[in-house]
Amino acid sequence: MSAISSPKLPGQHTAIVTTGPKAPLAAHTISTAQPGRNEIAVLNRWTASTPLDLHQNDGALLVTHPQVLGDGICGPIIAVGEDIASQPHFDPDGEPRPLQIGDWIFAFGWRSQREKGHQDIVILPSYLAGRLPRNTSPAAAVTLPNNFVTVFHTLSANLQLELPWPKPADFLPRKAGEIILVWGAASSVGMYALQILKWYGYSNVIAVASVRHETMLKDMGAKSVIDYNDPDAIANIGIVASKMRQSSTAPTIPLILDCIGSAANSVAPLAQIAERDSNVAILLPIIIKDSPPDSAELPEYGMDVAAAAKWAPGVTAQGVRTHYYLENPLWKEKLQTEIMPTLLRDGIVRPNRQQIVEGKTMLERAEKAMGLLRGRQLRGERAVWKVSDWDVEEWERRTT
Repeated sequence: MSAISSPKLPGQHTAIVTTGPKAPLAAHTISTAQPGRNEIAVLNRWTASTPLDLHQNDGALLVTHPQVLGDGICGPIIAVGEDIASQPHFDPDGEPRPLQIGDWIFAFGWRSQREKGHQDIVILPSYLAGRLPRNTSPAAAVTLPNNFVTVFHTLSANLQLELPWPKPADFLPRKAGEIILVWGAASSVGMYALQILKWYGYSNVIAVASVRHETMLKDMGAKSVIDYNDPDAIANIGIVASKMRQSSTAPTIPLILDCIGSAANSVAPLAQIAERDSNVAILLPIIIKDSPPDSAELPEYGMDVAAAAKWAPGVTAQGVRTHYYLENPLWKEKLQTEIMPTLLRDGIVRPNRQQIVEGKTMLERAEKAMGLLRGRQLRGERAVWKVSDWDVEEWERRTT
């Protein structure tokens, strides 16, 4: 069998890359890889820019410029590699069947340039791709993958919560009644965390966010919502948690998820809340110093959670590293291929609201989305934009 069981891809395509710290993005023409064994090629139609894109562009976080950005992918398969045709793949709208050209998928890819989202053509292993449910638009679906995966990895690997799959109909987790604090609950990760915790039966969840999101967050699963803008927020959290507490021997709040990772605005207050035996999971990087949008000053980041605050003795504080989720065999095989499409199809998780970013070119749309992140103009929504401008005729011309 040949390595490629579909038309050969064009030799080159366009990708959005960083050019320097806080510098304008650029559109580069790069070589197109061909899908290998168990891989697919996707014409990326939609993506959602992330805070990591901003950190990599403005602060050169763990990158060397030029760096292709993006980890959100949603589009049709345009080529498949060897063995794809013989592997049944979960279909949220029917029986499992092999992935094939024309199927729309959504995915989180990050490990190499070929998997990055801000480019015309993305090459992925099949285990990173979920079929797009018919009841969800591509622009909505692309808000899920990176943060959906982050939540499953964090809750299971960092906070040690039970998330069985398939979930038994009568499942009740052993820690169902333990208090879980989600700081930044109206963020993308926070909203998915609330919905997934609710579905799995974790009922004592305290959400910390702007009070304007209270109704939405309670609908998603929060038992109580604390306004982080309130000067008495920490005291209020303690009062609410004391009323919910079920054990006098355990810490008041045993499980804490920080979806913000700001040294001053989330880590520091959480260090005042966490007690001996509290388990704290903080999304990395920790933002040590922000960079104002109109300033040449560069941001500063940290990766050492223990050094980011003065934690009480006996507190377990961990940095979340989503990119290691593939070390869990179940998540590698099922998380993006089956669990994500199923929970989206069934309405267990609702996509984040989208702000569709318009522009004449891929570069213009990417730059506008970066500006929205830099200016902190997004409130409970994602900057979603069309990636590839190739239409059907253009695609056919490039592959013939």
